[in-house]
Amino acid sequence: MTSPLKLAFAAVVLATGGLASSQTLLNGSYDVAREFYKDYNAAFVAHYKKTTGKDVKIDQSHAGSSAIARSVADGLDADVVTMNTTTDVDFLANAGVVAKDWNKRFPDNAAPTTSTMMFLVRNGNPKGIKDWDDLVKPGIQVILVNPKTGGNGRYAYLAAWGYAKKKGASDAQAAEFVGKLYKNVPVLGKGGRDATTVFLQRNIGDVLITFESEVVSVNKEFGEGKADTVYPSMSIVAENPVAVVERTVAKKGTGELAKAYLNYLYSEEGQEIAAKHAIRPRSQAVLKKYASVFKPLQLFTVQEMFGSLGEAQKIHFNDGGQFDKIYTVR
Repeated sequence: MTSPLKLAFAAVVLATGGLASSQTLLNGSYDVAREFYKDYNAAFVAHYKKTTGKDVKIDQSHAGSSAIARSVADGLDADVVTMNTTTDVDFLANAGVVAKDWNKRFPDNAAPTTSTMMFLVRNGNPKGIKDWDDLVKPGIQVILVNPKTGGNGRYAYLAAWGYAKKKGASDAQAAEFVGKLYKNVPVLGKGGRDATTVFLQRNIGDVLITFESEVVSVNKEFGEGKADTVYPSMSIVAENPVAVVERTVAKKGTGELAKAYLNYLYSEEGQEIAAKHAIRPRSQAVLKKYASVFKPLQLFTVQEMFGSLGEAQKIHFNDGGQFDKIYTVR
């Protein structure tokens, strides 16, 4: 027969085990945000301890944003997702994993930061790459992410398409322009970090199309001067949406912690950390403070050019869409 003392001890173990799990949070996020969230997590842990007196542990899981979304839908117990395209969060909403009205749960359509697409070229820019037109020239090798697996790739595709349209191209001409660009792609990265590895470690390609924020990561990881940054004449606004994974927080009891974690992204400190990683803050004060980091260029939105990312997904990236018509996986 089990003694009352043993039963009491078991109850304490269960209680503390439950408490420990409730104070651990998993952030499922896109590839090139890992360094940003490493710094942000440390700041949030300190802030949470100071304001609540409680310890919290933050874990990270990174891949191409669409790959992470699929992992979460398939059962990865992330408490929050921090993505780079709204379609990946919409996918989780349609799967019943995040709230249907997720984009109304936090300010700015639940996107505390933005980014844009720019180019990394070989040191000294030997091919003289300055704008999107240069990427379709014969003999130029372009590295980017597969738009089927990562938001980085979708934004690169839409930026090129939008550039052509802004220059007066018809839809047929824009398709031809983007088709020429993808004919210059020797290999597609699975995610943003994979594409960077292809470009810098495997030394493939003349130019990498990637998020502005990846430049800081490249300099930290590979050393200054390994590549040059080129800002095209115009590019696209890439929103970075966030959401609480309702399925997980209901199971773990981490709903308040998850909300606090995402809300802190909008704080002055959260916005500052984003700016230090070349992720564009929503705060105009912080943006102004880091004006030297964020070079001025003409930006257009997804809504302006494509109606919404959902519409762009249907037309361009769903199976049998425009991307499948212009690119055959090699």
